[in-house]
Amino acid sequence: MAADTTDLDELREQARRWLDDDPDPASRDELSAVLGGLPGSAPELADRFAGPLTFGTAGLRGPLRAGPNGMNLAVVTQAAAGLVAWLADQRGTGPLVIGYDARYGSRAFAERTAQVATGAGRPALLLPRPLPTPVLAYAVRHLGAVAGVMVTASHNPPQDNGYKVYLGAQLGGELGAGAQIVPPADAGIEAAIRAVGPLAKVPLGPAGEVLGDDLVAAYVERAAAVIAPTGPRDLKVAYTPLHGVGAAVLTAAFARAGFPTPGVVPDQAEPDPDFPTVNFPNPEEPGAVDQLVALAGATGADVAIANDPDADRCAVAVPDGGVWRMLRGDEVGVLLADHLMRRGVTGLYATTIVSSSLLRAMCAARGLPYDETLTGFKWIVRGGGGTQPLVFGYEEALGYCVAPEHVRDKDGITAALTVAELAAGLKAEGRTLTDRLDELAAEFGVHHTDQLSVRVDDLREIAAMMAGIRANTPDSLLGRPVTEAKDLLPGADVVILRTDAARAVIRPSGTEPKLKAYLEVVEPVADGDVPAARARAATAVATLRTEIATALGL
Repeated sequence: MAADTTDLDELREQARRWLDDDPDPASRDELSAVLGGLPGSAPELADRFAGPLTFGTAGLRGPLRAGPNGMNLAVVTQAAAGLVAWLADQRGTGPLVIGYDARYGSRAFAERTAQVATGAGRPALLLPRPLPTPVLAYAVRHLGAVAGVMVTASHNPPQDNGYKVYLGAQLGGELGAGAQIVPPADAGIEAAIRAVGPLAKVPLGPAGEVLGDDLVAAYVERAAAVIAPTGPRDLKVAYTPLHGVGAAVLTAAFARAGFPTPGVVPDQAEPDPDFPTVNFPNPEEPGAVDQLVALAGATGADVAIANDPDADRCAVAVPDGGVWRMLRGDEVGVLLADHLMRRGVTGLYATTIVSSSLLRAMCAARGLPYDETLTGFKWIVRGGGGTQPLVFGYEEALGYCVAPEHVRDKDGITAALTVAELAAGLKAEGRTLTDRLDELAAEFGVHHTDQLSVRVDDLREIAAMMAGIRANTPDSLLGRPVTEAKDLLPGADVVILRTDAARAVIRPSGTEPKLKAYLEVVEPVADGDVPAARARAATAVATLRTEIATALGL
């Protein structure tokens, strides 16, 4: 009991110190209420003070709540002060450009970041309104900024927010100009954040210069230029931004490129931080695109497209056998890659270790350079180490970079435009996206991918499952010997298992409390019978899913 009392006293002391330094009255009231609920609220208080949010996938991400283990004005002030100090230490000159989405707290966090920058004597440029993440990534390059900050939690649940950091060419080099940060910059920024003293001593200036709509117009102009200036434009598209910030920019880009205005899901057209019509605002989640598919069917659309709330991802659904089917990220990725190759776009094509191996096969057959990176666009856009110019990159989680010189990150707007260009061209020939997928399967075999995703409440469960698969690695999958069992520790928490016709990549999610297993089966096509090969591959993947679940102790 004495130890418990000591722990509780330490929690109280941590909370009081935090309250003394928290600049936000609302957060102070929130934390005071939790503190007043002790001892019953001890588990919640312990969670809030379990440790500070740390830089993960290019920045911070966490629940909106008071305390160091949450997103709040105090954490953002400290993060901004650390970032600005690190930029100064690296002798980086020029403005910091800041964007934000429509989530709770996003604008306040963006404005506070600008105040910290100007308070330190650095110009701050604020995007004119809630806008897609790719607009911020574009602005870093377009404006020659030293760095960029995007306040967003992308497709996370409504109670979350986040803070992504991009570097300009001056500190990121040409490969990293307008790209998300990578080591050692992330560790340097993290150290600078921890070195920030009392927040009351962080000088605050004005909330920067608010940029005009000419920046958005420039982005739209460049986005429309990603596709060929001539070509078929007869295409009916149904679209949803999933209550996010993509609709205005996407419809403007479609109009500038000469496409008909997409039909937009009415209940999801405007930004809403509560995301009221979906359980999770992620087009990969079951039910998230039900209203989109309903609109597509009711309006006779040729293709249905969804962006996630910050519009850096792009999901595609197509009519298939009388029903609408969501294409997997790998399917969209190889369709876009094949389209660019057929347009004569030469250079490096890149994807990640968890994506389908089909892109590798396509590049080998067509004599094009290929690279495979760790997960995340911060690695994809640096693929090949600069030995070849990157022309296309994708990850299976619905992220596509079709024009790295435009946006050096995933971009759901330009991806949607390129999908529309491909679909319109095929429609003019009396063909569809699924027809093209069948042609690729006939040429390279069916590459059937699937995913096993386990959401947890306690991150220790993920660590236990990863330890378990390492301790009891399967010797065979689908009745065939495992020919490669690769553990990427300490560089990455990833286990890769391969046979001659199957693959499983197991890793924790970088953005959500999930363990993910990425599965693939390659099935040859005999006598041109693609449907039969697809059926065999689907059966095999289902079996592989069961085998991996068993190996993980599920």
